[in-house]
Amino acid sequence: MSTTHQATGARRGKAPAGERLADWADGRLGIYSLAKANMRKIFPDHWSFMLGEVALYSFLIIILTGVYLTLFFHPSMTEVVYNGPYTPLQGIRMSDAFASTMHISFEVRGGLLIRQIHHWSAIVFIASMFVHMMRVFFTGAFRKPREINWLFGFLLFVLGMFTGFTGYSLPDDLLSGTGVRFMEGAILSVPIVGTYLSMFLYGGEFPGHDFVARFYTIHILLLPGIMAGLLVAHLILVFYHKHTQFPGPGRTNENVVGMPLLPVYMAKAGGFFFLVFGVIAALAAIASINPIWEYGPYRPDQVSTGAQPDWYMGMAEGLIRAMPSWEINFWGHTLQLGVFIPLLLFGLVLMAIAFYPFVEAWVTGDKREHHLADRPRNRPVRTAFGAAWVAWYMVLLLGGGNDIAATHFHLSINAITWFVRIGFFVIPVLTFVVTKRFCLGLQRRDRDKVLHGRETGVIKRLPHGEFIEVHEPLDQGAMYTLTSHQQYEPIEVGPEVDENGVERKAGAMTKLRAKLSQGYYGEQGQIPKPTAEEHAEITSGHGHH
Repeated sequence: MSTTHQATGARRGKAPAGERLADWADGRLGIYSLAKANMRKIFPDHWSFMLGEVALYSFLIIILTGVYLTLFFHPSMTEVVYNGPYTPLQGIRMSDAFASTMHISFEVRGGLLIRQIHHWSAIVFIASMFVHMMRVFFTGAFRKPREINWLFGFLLFVLGMFTGFTGYSLPDDLLSGTGVRFMEGAILSVPIVGTYLSMFLYGGEFPGHDFVARFYTIHILLLPGIMAGLLVAHLILVFYHKHTQFPGPGRTNENVVGMPLLPVYMAKAGGFFFLVFGVIAALAAIASINPIWEYGPYRPDQVSTGAQPDWYMGMAEGLIRAMPSWEINFWGHTLQLGVFIPLLLFGLVLMAIAFYPFVEAWVTGDKREHHLADRPRNRPVRTAFGAAWVAWYMVLLLGGGNDIAATHFHLSINAITWFVRIGFFVIPVLTFVVTKRFCLGLQRRDRDKVLHGRETGVIKRLPHGEFIEVHEPLDQGAMYTLTSHQQYEPIEVGPEVDENGVERKAGAMTKLRAKLSQGYYGEQGQIPKPTAEEHAEITSGHGHH
């Protein structure tokens, strides 16, 4: 055989270069075995699961547009004279940060669109995380083994709020500067360390000369880095624990019914990413947001008319606006309780949200893993707590914009403030009661459906003259969906004396746990599911139409 034929045969015996590269990588990284085990992972299909995807995709859009904006933004408070194309501000002294933002908006090709996409993405990111957390809360998807993932999601939400705040403070315009001054007042209200924290953050007396540069570092490096790490950990745990699914035929705690990751889920997810991007881009192109040229550069002696934070900071603003201006003198120091108490309350509420999964697990004593989501109606007290918190948030959001509401609806700002103060205590309680009763009513309706079947609208007259509506029995799948949820038994403290007549002393925490358990799962907390005996008696002809 000639040398040419030998070389050709050798080439034919070799695997393609791409396959050899894949084999080389797999031998060192285990990519093939990892992909084989996970690329066919099953994900359930429900519209509410897309809320988390909206948050993920908007975060990616924030990162992409933010990288573009950093190429042109100058995080400096050095004073310059504006000579750009926007005539009303020509000759005005302003910070280099404001001037560079004006340059991005009016002189960089596509700069204003990218700025608006970045800002709208932040709004959508926080909003989608808020609704996503509500979905997780109302369906009980935070239960074991997902408590840590709830904390990761909670931290993402809180860090997202402060990342947004530092972001819209960077242009150093009159609106954002008013918000930064508001934050300075909140920091100064902290006893003992408030002054030191303010000096550290602003680099001296407000406004100082460093806060834009410091906020810039926090905004583009510190907070996004932490959030990216939390996001990766969050997704890894979602992948590891498997996704929750709603109860239904064939769905148990041990399986997942849905679509494989490849190719179905990835194709749908890819299309959904571009849909989210398109909606945000359309918002940015149509609806103006943060037009800094209308506000002008920040000056400490001026306040922008109708200054409002982005909606996700409205709760904190509302707390401070509604709080009376109390202050006391303590050991020669003035404590500004009108600011410090709302700040403290804001932190306590956030902590209550973070640790709620552990409180509920303690009340129920449930140590099992849960992979089936609850129907909100089947957990009336939890659902009522969530609705009450949302109502409380909305009341404070109104308080944060009391001046805007007063001018737009021609109302007294004092009347709105007093409504917020009273509603702060009353509206969440009313919302709790109404929501709980709604859930109990829906549970009764489900119970009647199981026992008597579905109403058909067909009226039948019996031989003795009575008119009845014919009910159609539910199929087995619907029966399973309505009856598969677990109902906890309330915890009892037990008898006051044991079998030997010796007095038993129950601790305060034991009594508290029993009291909470009675509130959650006692007679007033849930409607008992129909038993098999009740269903058999009804369907055997005794009273079933």
